[in-house]
Amino acid sequence: MAKSMREQVIGTWSLVSYETQDVDGNVLYPLGKDAKGFIMYNPDGYMSAQLMASGRPAYKSGDLHTGTTAEMAAAAHGYLAYSGPFEVDEENQELIHHMDVSMNPTWLSQAQPRIAKIKGDQVVIYNGLHPEDKLIWKRVNKN
Repeated sequence: MAKSMREQVIGTWSLVSYETQDVDGNVLYPLGKDAKGFIMYNPDGYMSAQLMASGRPAYKSGDLHTGTTAEMAAAAHGYLAYSGPFEVDEENQELIHHMDVSMNPTWLSQAQPRIAKIKGDQVVIYNGLHPEDKLIWKRVNKN
């Protein structure tokens, strides 16, 4: 018997590629071609996504919370993170991400659809609100 989408997506996935397209169809990499990240779907129905641009400079202060305004803005510009419950729409092959916490306050309390195509150890996720956004993830090996 084939596994449901929910059963297939459970686990931790490492970012392979995050790309989008501009209005002319040119491929862009919002966090760079060497972006890093993880997305996790837990059996308890919660998910977490963390993506970052590589090479972001550390705060000169060395402290977690006391970078300059410019340092903190640059760090935030190169980072995307949110977490909350997720739902699966098996019929439409959609994952619905609920943003209970988010680095970007604009996303707080939103529920956003994601179109998912799972094949083997890879999942390709398209943003249901912005289908030009394409994220390729590879299932991680157990640590």
